[in-house]
Amino acid sequence: MSGPVTYHLGGFPPQSLDWSRLIPLLGRASAALARYDGLVTAMPNAAVLLSPLTTQEAVLSSKIEGTNVTMAEVLEIEAGAVENVAEPKRADAEEIRNYRRALSFAAEAVRGRGLTPHLLRETHALLMDGVRGRNMTPGAFRTEQNWIGKAGCRVEVAIFVPIPQHLLGAGLEAWARYVASVDEPDQLVQLAIIHAEFEALHPFNDGNGRLGRMLIPLFLHARGILGGPSFYVSGYFEQRRDEYIERLRAISRDGEWTGWVGFFLRALIEQAADNQKKAELILELHQRIQQQVADLTRSQFAPRAVSFMFARPIFSSSHFVDKADIPRETAHRILRVLRDDGVLTALRQGAGRRASIYAFPELLNIAEGRTFL
Repeated sequence: MSGPVTYHLGGFPPQSLDWSRLIPLLGRASAALARYDGLVTAMPNAAVLLSPLTTQEAVLSSKIEGTNVTMAEVLEIEAGAVENVAEPKRADAEEIRNYRRALSFAAEAVRGRGLTPHLLRETHALLMDGVRGRNMTPGAFRTEQNWIGKAGCRVEVAIFVPIPQHLLGAGLEAWARYVASVDEPDQLVQLAIIHAEFEALHPFNDGNGRLGRMLIPLFLHARGILGGPSFYVSGYFEQRRDEYIERLRAISRDGEWTGWVGFFLRALIEQAADNQKKAELILELHQRIQQQVADLTRSQFAPRAVSFMFARPIFSSSHFVDKADIPRETAHRILRVLRDDGVLTALRQGAGRRASIYAFPELLNIAEGRTFL
């Protein structure tokens, strides 16, 4: 990639698109999203069942920005399974935790308030709270020029230079008007443009990439295209990171909005299908495990144990006993039964006051798309 490319002053929103290239993709994208939403809407307690996918989305979105931690590692750190965690891993895990908190907050707020600049600032403050970048004015729009490139590079060798700081306020106002518009020809095309323009404005000193990708499920939820914000698109972008970045640069360099929108629609199509496949596997697993745990434990508390396992596929025995809302002795017995039958795998055996750490490998394998154990 050669550069730097500078922000497209006067080029937003695009005045024209080649709709002949986009219409075939629009039908497929709308249908794929509808199929996925239909499945999620019918799922019992979808927020709990899909919570591992939310964590995986946070992992992949952050990976695009340079973090190096897996979903299982994040959950192990949160459960206390890893002692003496190296600082880079711990910092990465904290960023993932913040992503989930920020998304949960924004999902609650967006239906009533819309994707406003004020909501962006509040969400950004949560995203950057106490993590790397916390000294770069979380929750406040930048007041100086920034640029995108290798860490510590000079602006002369950057790959992209966003809108100048003295024009950022006007740029954000134009962005907010476009977000609020209900007269655009197609909402998915509108979303593609919203995401690209946010990244081009790069309104914060840090965290713009993660927040910009978070806007995708938030918009789909706010507009009623999806019943909730449980949509995961970063896998497509992470696998095609170089093309993702180059497509965004081409908007400012060449005015190539149509190429970007086509790339974005293909991401929605592929990720909707992938999300649906994983959701179906999780639903099948939930139905099977519910019956299996009931048969194994012969306990009226089996459903609570299953719900806990799906919400936290790696957990400590002490957390299970304290939070699963199951009588203490029964909780310990359920854990022993599920471990002995192989439903749960012990990552660490308890000793003295040290809790055992358990993993639910079948769910982790689905969420991460690889074999955990």
